[in-house]
Amino acid sequence: MRKILIIGIGAGNPDYVTVQAINALNQADVFFIPDKGTEKAALGRLRKDICERFIERSDYRLVPVPIPERAPAGTNYRGSVDEWHARIAHDYEGLFTEELGDGECGAFLVWGDPTLYDSTLRIVEHIRARGFALEYDVIPGISSVQALAARHRVALNRIGEPVLITTGRKLAEGFPNNLDSVVVMLDGDQAFKSVAGEDLDIYWGAYLGTKDEILIAGKLSEVMGDIERIRREAREEMGWIMDTYLLRRRDED
Repeated sequence: MRKILIIGIGAGNPDYVTVQAINALNQADVFFIPDKGTEKAALGRLRKDICERFIERSDYRLVPVPIPERAPAGTNYRGSVDEWHARIAHDYEGLFTEELGDGECGAFLVWGDPTLYDSTLRIVEHIRARGFALEYDVIPGISSVQALAARHRVALNRIGEPVLITTGRKLAEGFPNNLDSVVVMLDGDQAFKSVAGEDLDIYWGAYLGTKDEILIAGKLSEVMGDIERIRREAREEMGWIMDTYLLRRRDED
């Protein structure tokens, strides 16, 4: 029986890697490293650095995994994602057959936490549903959400109040009327601009946990121009960007 470990490696700082994750790293024979092109090459290097830092054995293998581009979503976002996941699952199944012997253990190093806005779990379940014999375990990691709050030294929620974790796509539909704390991920279009008329504070962070980390906080209407400019410049310089932010209704004084 083949086995896969889905290991959360944290939001960028190698010190975020947990003891449980380190133990899991040392169980794996093969590491499947997603290849999303030059834009995400830095993330691949960071995964390799984590392997070199924490794995005690020298006989593990790194297998690059080309990731196909997702078709434009159009009006059917869920359909485009499902079709994309199916293609990735087909490719993964072939790699498991070719690269992972019976009784061997493979691993995916997932940025942040595997249970929060990551597709690896769904893809592995898709493979199992097709009848491929595979066991897997999930090792949690420190997400960018936790890292963001820690680096800004703020609590994610107010006392006794909920916090919503959502996407830029959803935020563009409007800031929820019944909430005062919203964390936004996967926002390539800076959807915070669509709620600039609300009386909100923003706590924004990019490259969290890395040497290139950028943090900006303040009243949304006053700092969003800075965030747009700095984000654009950072992406041009680095070739990629990963950012997250917390929006919070301002206290009524």
